[in-house]
Amino acid sequence: MKLLNQSPKLWACLLSLVLSQSLMSAEVLKVGVVSPITGATATFGQENVNGIKLAYEKLKKAGGKKFELVIEDDKSDAIESTNATRKLINIDKISAMIGEPTSSLALASAPIVQEAKIPFITPTATNIKVTQVGDYISRACFTDDFQGVVMAKFAVNTLKKKKGLILIENTSDYSKGLAKSFSDEFLKLGGKLASTEELTYVAKDTDFQSLLRKVKRANPEFIFVPGYYVEVGLIIKQARALGITAPFMGGDGWDSPKLFEIAGAAVKGSYISNHFAPDDKDPIVQNFVKEYTKIYGVKPGGFAALGYDSVGIMNAAIQKAKSNKSSDINAELVKTKNYQGVTGLITFDKDRNPKKAAVVLEAMETGFVFHTKVNP
Repeated sequence: MKLLNQSPKLWACLLSLVLSQSLMSAEVLKVGVVSPITGATATFGQENVNGIKLAYEKLKKAGGKKFELVIEDDKSDAIESTNATRKLINIDKISAMIGEPTSSLALASAPIVQEAKIPFITPTATNIKVTQVGDYISRACFTDDFQGVVMAKFAVNTLKKKKGLILIENTSDYSKGLAKSFSDEFLKLGGKLASTEELTYVAKDTDFQSLLRKVKRANPEFIFVPGYYVEVGLIIKQARALGITAPFMGGDGWDSPKLFEIAGAAVKGSYISNHFAPDDKDPIVQNFVKEYTKIYGVKPGGFAALGYDSVGIMNAAIQKAKSNKSSDINAELVKTKNYQGVTGLITFDKDRNPKKAAVVLEAMETGFVFHTKVNP
């Protein structure tokens, strides 16, 4: 004590050390979330964020390193998505990010996080180009090259249809990428396109009469529409009004209750590939469905399930990382192996894409039901 009384510098040094340790312990690791809570793909974003929040609340009660979420609405807009991403990095000082669930907007924000070297996982952006942006970009979902193959094989081998048409949303990376993977596999399996003309539409269109008259003249056995739920719902409804009876097929972009509100009974008998089926009997799936339904009052879809899994995967990397530095978190994230999610067992390949099963769902009048599961 006498020594301390005679050494003001020593007191100052000890006080500085205590304050420094206090600040370090108070430092909060932040994980940013960018999702379309409003706008054209709002149901994707709302469900995605619901799944993210459910996982986060469970993790808060567990041991280990803690983090907080900073959630931004990009309003289903590419410019808003990039602005939200920059805000999270430069102002909120995030250490990691759970990114946009749609491919085009994920591709808009991914270069920004790659340049900043912030580990980024997208729950549901399936376009193959997303993780090609760089080594800080990962995903929790399968890719369009797998999804397209699944549906092409389903058309030919299960539905026994070999004459089809593809309708493409011409500004969507998701739609174009999924259309190509489907077409390549369909033609390889001996299928034929009912028209040599590329049939496209534009996002936010509401009148598809001209396009659908071309479809009717081509008389396909099925119609593949790798688009999003609003336009898809209108296309199917208007097609049935024109007397087109061929079944429709699509991908995970259809996965929204709004599809059934828009298309009504017209959507019955359609099929989609997806990441998750709430009526899958797997106990892990059913436990998640029970928890989600208790909080939100509705059953979860694929966007909720993959949002939930994305938080779990990121948390596993945070817990294993030797520090809270983004580079250390990413070093663990890219090594993800045998992570048991509600959407399956997740292991990243060298391109940070998981190899996992897809499910095929059949549309009834009020929702999708499980049809089959397809392994990679």
